[in-house]
Amino acid sequence: MRTIQDKIEKKLADNIQSDFLEVLNESHKHNVPKGSESHFNITVVSKEFEGKNLLAQHRIINAILKDELSGSIHALALHTYTPGEWIEANATSPQSPPCQGGSNQT
Repeated sequence: MRTIQDKIEKKLADNIQSDFLEVLNESHKHNVPKGSESHFNITVVSKEFEGKNLLAQHRIINAILKDELSGSIHALALHTYTPGEWIEANATSPQSPPCQGGSNQT
């Protein structure tokens, strides 16, 4: 059985030409059962993003992952870059902030 992370990676690799693709399951950083796949951090570097604003770039990814987003994914951090932007960012994307506990906050 393939994991949700595997499905996300395959869908993105099959549907967008990328210079760099990273899908991180960050569910373990949140108040979820062990082994959960509900929080993901995705970085994609693609020439396909050139000439598109950030919203348009994210819409491309959201359209590719439509089925996954309508299922068990609770949070998705997207970091999209053109190759030039990726070089300017020193080939690093921001880390997700620490979990604030969601509905468990007092």
